[in-house]
Amino acid sequence: MDTSFTGQAEYTLDAKSRLTVPARYRGSLEGGVVLAKDIEPCVALWPSAGYDDFRRSALQGVHPLSQRARKIKTFLAANSQPAALDGAGRVPMPTFLMEHGSLGREVTVVGAGDHLQVWDRQAWADYNRQLAEDIFTISEGFDDITADAQ
Repeated sequence: MDTSFTGQAEYTLDAKSRLTVPARYRGSLEGGVVLAKDIEPCVALWPSAGYDDFRRSALQGVHPLSQRARKIKTFLAANSQPAALDGAGRVPMPTFLMEHGSLGREVTVVGAGDHLQVWDRQAWADYNRQLAEDIFTISEGFDDITADAQ
C-alpha cells in the first residue's frame, strides 16, 4: 500500500512512552516501522521498506568506502530502531529518540510525505511558524528552475 503521509494531529504519549499511531496510517505500517532520528529535532516514523529506500537513496552515488558514506551509514543505522505496532496501534518511543526530539508527553504527529515525524508539540508550533515564514523565500528560487529541469 503506497501512502502519502500528510496532515498533523496532536497526541499524548501514554505512561509507557508509547505513541498511538493515527488510525488512517496503520494499514501502511503493518509490515513494521523504523523509528529514527530525523535531521530536525524530531523522531521519524517510517514504514520499514520506506526506510530501506531512504537509506539507499541517501547513499546513492557515494563511494561506500568514503568517509562521507561511512558516516551516513553509521548515523542512519545507529540512530534507528525497528518496531512494530501493537494490537492497539501503539509504538514504543525509545529513550534516545525521545531525547533527540526533546519529546514530552504532548506531541504532534506530522505527515512528511514518505514518513511521519513526531515533534514536541510546542517545538512543532515554533518550527511550523518559521517554515511558513521561510516558504516564500524558498519558493522564490523556483523562478530560476524550468519545468523541464524537474
